[in-house]
Amino acid sequence: MKKFSTLLLLVCAFSFVKAQNLQLHYDMGEDRGYVTTTLEMFKPDQWGSTFFFVDFDYNSDFGNSVSFAYMEISRALKFWDSPWAAQIEYNGGTFVNDAWLAGAQYTWNNSDFSRIFTLQGLYKNIKDTEDASFQLTGVWTMHFLEGVVTFSGFADFWKQENLNFDTDFVFITEPQIWYNFGKHFSAGAEVELANNFTVKGFKACPTIAAKWNF
Repeated sequence: MKKFSTLLLLVCAFSFVKAQNLQLHYDMGEDRGYVTTTLEMFKPDQWGSTFFFVDFDYNSDFGNSVSFAYMEISRALKFWDSPWAAQIEYNGGTFVNDAWLAGAQYTWNNSDFSRIFTLQGLYKNIKDTEDASFQLTGVWTMHFLEGVVTFSGFADFWKQENLNFDTDFVFITEPQIWYNFGKHFSAGAEVELANNFTVKGFKACPTIAAKWNF
């Protein structure tokens, strides 16, 4: 399990890279009612692409400071002309076991890139929990009305033993809808739909949000 200070150092290092957006969410889920910030970046290059995001929860029950931190960083490697790419990834945070993932991804897009969908099949190693697991991930971005409205999000499904639940399988998806007022500012909403993620059973946690695109 990563210490918060280590995550903070990583965030500071990544801040020198051009981040695409900073999001501010007010979480209206049951027993929540706090703010979450998300720093997110996606950067393609001639050898593939790099993506990361970092979440900070600011829960007043923990003294009006950062109560939870979580990050994911992934690298798609592609030295060929094909929709297929190799994928490596790390994720971890406070109260979350470190995980290393590797596998392949397939990306589909239309001609003007207003519709993009990526499907990943990954081997997953979860520290102190699961040495040989798997994860399936779908990521999508869809622009409507000439870019005025954006529908985006991801869905993860993986196996993780020792959850003390009725099943070893976890599912989470976080679809987002954004109204883009211009090049930089967007407002919208997100809903986290999860089953056996941190707590047993299904939960739905909606947010209202604002986003600044750099």
